[in-house]
Amino acid sequence: MFKPKAIYYEKEIIDYSLGRELMEKYKEIPKIQIESHNNIEEMRKNPNKEFANMKRNLIIGVRKTHKFVENHKTSDFLVPYTSSGCIASCMYCYLVCNYNKCAYLRLFVNREKMLEKIIKTANKFDKDLTFEIGSNSDLILENTITNNLVWTIENFKNSDHGKLTFPTKFDMVDPILELDHQGKITVRMSVNPEEIINKVEFGTSRLDDRIVAINKLKEAGYNVGILIAPIILVDNWKDLYKELIKKLNLKLSNKVKKDVFFEMIFMTYSYVHTKINEEAFPNAINIYNKEIMTGRGKGKYCYKTDVRNEAKAFLIEQMNKYFNNNKIEYIV
Repeated sequence: MFKPKAIYYEKEIIDYSLGRELMEKYKEIPKIQIESHNNIEEMRKNPNKEFANMKRNLIIGVRKTHKFVENHKTSDFLVPYTSSGCIASCMYCYLVCNYNKCAYLRLFVNREKMLEKIIKTANKFDKDLTFEIGSNSDLILENTITNNLVWTIENFKNSDHGKLTFPTKFDMVDPILELDHQGKITVRMSVNPEEIINKVEFGTSRLDDRIVAINKLKEAGYNVGILIAPIILVDNWKDLYKELIKKLNLKLSNKVKKDVFFEMIFMTYSYVHTKINEEAFPNAINIYNKEIMTGRGKGKYCYKTDVRNEAKAFLIEQMNKYFNNNKIEYIV
């Protein structure tokens, strides 16, 4: 159970029931009032080596931005929702655009307004649109603090139209297993080889635990997907990802394997990641490899086209061997 080192909060949160609940839940934790969850000056001044320590803080505020962004992968819209950031420390996290703003966990207490907009938008259309509510957070993790995911599923089930989806790297799914979700929720579990989880995805659930969670979710009637992401081309990557796909085939239930879909995403890295990881995790492996990576936009790196194409062909070969009846939504 996450116990924050300190709570940074906007005074407006006490106008919301969830805000009052969180302040009561953490009444023994030191608290600092802030003007905006987007601008916490004392945290901005912290050096890179304090990255992991900053993630022990919890920021609570009111979300002001509610703009939906069109998406054309496994959802129709990316939706700002009840949290941003995470308490885990994955070395590649794309939220680390500015380590002292984006990466730590921020909770937003005006959940009623956010879900109301989703439902109103969904009901404008005859077809079921899918809303991605976890594109910049992990709602399974957040639920252990706020119970927001349980609240969301229970309040969304009676919507006339629409579906919700979110990814996770955590296995704490038991609180949602008994809910009447009406088949409107798709949970997408992110997986990686155990060696990469141990060396790169600090603070997340083990691979075996994630697989158990997938089987539980399917048994509870949820739609499930699997993200093999991010694909990191370490020296022994072929062996690692071959064994991962083989293990998924072995340990996933037949009910899951019948219709689970896959997404595959290669890692994008950045200069900011490099500087933070060097100072915050000096003993960790270096996942930037200049021999096989190239620049992509300002300060960002991705795998070279020929390297990525070779890896893509290998992964498709393995997927055809073990999951030839399952759809790969995309490989990017």
